Amino acid sequence: MWKLVNGKLIQTADKSRVEFRTNVSKSIIDQLNAMAIQYDTYPNYLLESGLQAVLTQGFIQFNKKNRPKDRVQYKTTYDKELLLEVKDFAKEHKLSVNDVLECSVHFIDFNSVKKKSNKHRIEKL
Repeated sequence: MWKLVNGKLIQTADKSRVEFRTNVSKSIIDQLNAMAIQYDTYPNYLLESGLQAVLTQGFIQFNKKNRPKDRVQYKTTYDKELLLEVKDFAKEHKLSVNDVLECSVHFIDFNSVKKKSNKHRIEKL
């Protein structure tokens, strides 16, 4: 992210985002990567959209017996507040965060997903 300070552009880290590492289905990651290219966005922006939808509906249907067997480590950044809400939601529903992440893929709203350019936005102070 860039900030415009006294007429000068300064590159800064977006403090509202945090890194998070978990294990996610490889096939879902591949699916997210393909959708990210198609919608000019990043996989984590797609996940955030789906997570927000899951949190808004307030419930999740997930069968622990059907967990994917192809999980691999996945590390990316998320909105800090959203990730905290997802962690609370997962705990409340006796699921792991990666279960909620994988399920959220079915709820992505492609009309509200941030574009790649959001990462390089300019904020005025």
